[in-house]
Amino acid sequence: MRLLALSLLVLLAACTSSGEVQRDGSDWPGYGGIDENHYSPLTEINQRNVARLGLAWSHDITDGGSALSAPIAVGGILYFASGYSHVRALDAATGHELWHVDLKATQKAGAKMRAAWGIRGLAYDGGKVFVGTIDGRLTAINAQSGHVAWSVMTVGKDDERYISGAPWVFKGKVLIGHGGADFAPIRGYVTAYDQNSGAQLWRFHTVPGDPSLGFENKAMGMAAKTWTGEWWKYGGGGTAWNAMAYDPKYNRIYIGVGNGSPWNQKIRSPQGGDNLFLCSIIALDADTGEYVWHYQTNPGETWDFNSAMDIELARLKIGGRERDVLMHAPKNGFFYVIDRATGKLISARNIVPVNWASRIDVQSGRPVENPAARYPDGKAAVVYPSPFGAHNIEAMAFNPGTGLVYIPTMDQGRVYIDPAEPLQGWKHLDGQRISVGTGAPPPGVVPDRKATSFLLAWNPVTQKEAWRIAMPGLRGGGGTATTAGGLLFQGNAGGRFVAYAATSGKPLWSFDAQTAVMAQPISYRARGRQYVTVIAGSRFPSAIGLPREWNYRAQQWRVLTFALDGKASLPVAAPMDMPVVDPSDFVVDPAKAAIGATVYGQRCSICHGANAVSGGAAPDLLQSGVPLDNATFTSVLHDGALRERGMPRFEDLTGDEMAGLQHYFRQRARQVLAAQTARQPGAQTDRGLHEGQ
Repeated sequence: MRLLALSLLVLLAACTSSGEVQRDGSDWPGYGGIDENHYSPLTEINQRNVARLGLAWSHDITDGGSALSAPIAVGGILYFASGYSHVRALDAATGHELWHVDLKATQKAGAKMRAAWGIRGLAYDGGKVFVGTIDGRLTAINAQSGHVAWSVMTVGKDDERYISGAPWVFKGKVLIGHGGADFAPIRGYVTAYDQNSGAQLWRFHTVPGDPSLGFENKAMGMAAKTWTGEWWKYGGGGTAWNAMAYDPKYNRIYIGVGNGSPWNQKIRSPQGGDNLFLCSIIALDADTGEYVWHYQTNPGETWDFNSAMDIELARLKIGGRERDVLMHAPKNGFFYVIDRATGKLISARNIVPVNWASRIDVQSGRPVENPAARYPDGKAAVVYPSPFGAHNIEAMAFNPGTGLVYIPTMDQGRVYIDPAEPLQGWKHLDGQRISVGTGAPPPGVVPDRKATSFLLAWNPVTQKEAWRIAMPGLRGGGGTATTAGGLLFQGNAGGRFVAYAATSGKPLWSFDAQTAVMAQPISYRARGRQYVTVIAGSRFPSAIGLPREWNYRAQQWRVLTFALDGKASLPVAAPMDMPVVDPSDFVVDPAKAAIGATVYGQRCSICHGANAVSGGAAPDLLQSGVPLDNATFTSVLHDGALRERGMPRFEDLTGDEMAGLQHYFRQRARQVLAAQTARQPGAQTDRGLHEGQ
């Protein structure tokens, strides 16, 4: 009977997935939904009945890696990615798994795993699911069977580019970008492939290359005039690693372009210049990939203020007439409304307090900069926003009914200063390349206000705030989705998945996900019923002061799906004692610990957290017994025994460096335990309990 049921489900998947994408809201075929705006026109779930929303089903994720992936849904089938290369199809009404494919990227990615996390999104078109993987492949999967239709390598052999973002599909093509410029001399580009064969159709570079080799097109020749020095030796950056948008009205694809590489413009382009097309929106002809127009948010940027955030398309009444607009909230703290036909700026206003510029001049489209923000003459500058941005990759959403854009927002600053010595080429720190090009903050120079985060409702016509809701932690708001039912859905770092009134921000319903919910939700129809799905799981490298902190081993990553009158429930989250390991016979050598602290900061903190205190994205190494056993530690760290779980291999670490890590972990463990004891007067640390665990 079980086999028969499974056969029927597979047959159902074949029947529904082979059809065209439904534009009425039944399907959510790509990262931004059917219209790029993270908006669903469905109304079955609405403000009047959302209190009846309940869990319809859940699916546990055990593949490790990122929990920031956006699922898609077509024809009653939900597709999602997890880990570094796992893709699954589930019956969207029941959660029953139909197929699973592992593209085994961890076996091929090598050192790329040290810089990037898992897959952030998928795309569906023409009966295929498209996915990019960290090793640089773009793969088409048959949506009915889960069999790989084709797979192509989008990057050069051994070049250090990687893919973590979603593909975009349009007119029989699939477009993919890549990341990597923060860690290597990378020159960004996007590439379009034929959906049926995987054949490359066109490629557009986002920054110019070595002039002596000639330019690929007139756009690159134009861009080269805005660079100085020998920028091509640094790659230049400009990777398109996240958001894009397809515009069928104008037959264009819009590309969100990343920051410069290195960040510090004085290194990559020492005599200044706009450095096109860094931090820009580029409009390309969807058929040929030819340049149409661009708008640059940060000419000559030097703060990691990339423009790889959401690009949302709408028709707004501005100044008494209807305009086709593109809306964009990059890292730099401003919200932009741009004319899609011409690429000209309509308006821009800051959504958080900023100090790198006083305003954006509408006539020229350029920022009116504060010169001191460029940290000139070796002087430190506290700049707002920080490199995390006022808005980062957590998706914003636009609701045409309310006319509001909903933005996961952060207000925080960072200290910038030139490095003590100019970089010559690339700087390597114990084998790991960095491309920031800035120095350590001078003592006592710190941001002048506490970092905060909030959900912001913004009116793009008036460029004014409608309302805001404070979020827990420094980066507390997850991605958003909004519906014609007058609802806004967003998860948060505190573990709640919430439905708000889209007009007022009034909380109408919430669900305890038992872990952080930072991915964006989607809504779709399956078997005539509206569902809302989101992926839950902490993605924080460091503990960030939340009321509920998340432990990698104690939490459960899940796909959560909701419907009216849903009756399912999550298992009770059993308390887990996760003590800090502190064997009494381990004698810390401060000199070795100092070596380990340096290695940890350069190699490990990006996943395991600052100061060796994890926020849930990876195991807390102070609670792990692995570093205490030399053979096990070598197997995991040096030989890659946990590579498939997302733990990179560091085969270049020396014995002294690995020993240094062991001593650093024990030193930090005792500091953490001492701090815990100090917070609980009278309490004593039971070393016997911690020993050997």
